[in-house]
Amino acid sequence: MIAGVSTACLFPKPLEESLYELLVNGTSCVEIFINTHSELKKSFAYGAAEMLKRFDAKCTAVHPFTCEMEQLAFFSDYERRITDALEYYRYFFRFMNIVGAEYFVFHSAKSVRSKEFFCERYSRLYRLGKEFGVTVAIENVSRCQSGSAAFIREIAAMLGNEFSFVLDTKQAIRAGENPMTFIEAAGLAVDHVHISDSGEMGDCLPIGKGRFNFKRFFDLLYMMSPHCSVILELYRNNFSGISELMSSYNILNNMIERYN
Repeated sequence: MIAGVSTACLFPKPLEESLYELLVNGTSCVEIFINTHSELKKSFAYGAAEMLKRFDAKCTAVHPFTCEMEQLAFFSDYERRITDALEYYRYFFRFMNIVGAEYFVFHSAKSVRSKEFFCERYSRLYRLGKEFGVTVAIENVSRCQSGSAAFIREIAAMLGNEFSFVLDTKQAIRAGENPMTFIEAAGLAVDHVHISDSGEMGDCLPIGKGRFNFKRFFDLLYMMSPHCSVILELYRNNFSGISELMSSYNILNNMIERYN
């Protein structure tokens, strides 16, 4: 396992500034959140790749700004729309190739007429990603079909080797689910994790500010899917500044190192 931080934590600071601030403060692994189309340009991607190289850091995943469009783009009955969406997502996969990212975060459908339809549409994006050498991973999002562990278990069985999963602990809690149930549902396919603390003060807290059972969580995660990356993802209003964010990252990194 490897620990990292998402550039989304510093939103709405521009992506390149967020990336620099994380790296200069000692983050060795990041998830890059693409905020807008212009950040998909090759010149921008090469700039991000050069920054990562300068700090000897890696980007493990990319999160797209198009998440709210995925229902319309991928799960309608209008065939030309998904054809165009697949063509557009090539920009994300090209960006990932340049910065060296392996996993692409996909929120998926808010509603769908059948699990078979869901799997067919996801598989098309998954296979396109593989043409670029990247893996499209479905994230559990409370407002989406993927917010249900039972749904994840069923589609994981249906998709077999063409399935990858991003576990978001705060989204699981928002959906009334136990995050560890998703580990059991997805098993070895848990390739990426968005993590935060949780408790009476909220579900998206800096590590140490809540009462989430990290030991139990990491014991199970390491047993089921020891290869995954674990990314600290906090909203900007949930921490005071870069020092608190980095303190949370350092605690997370120390937890992870015990398993390596």
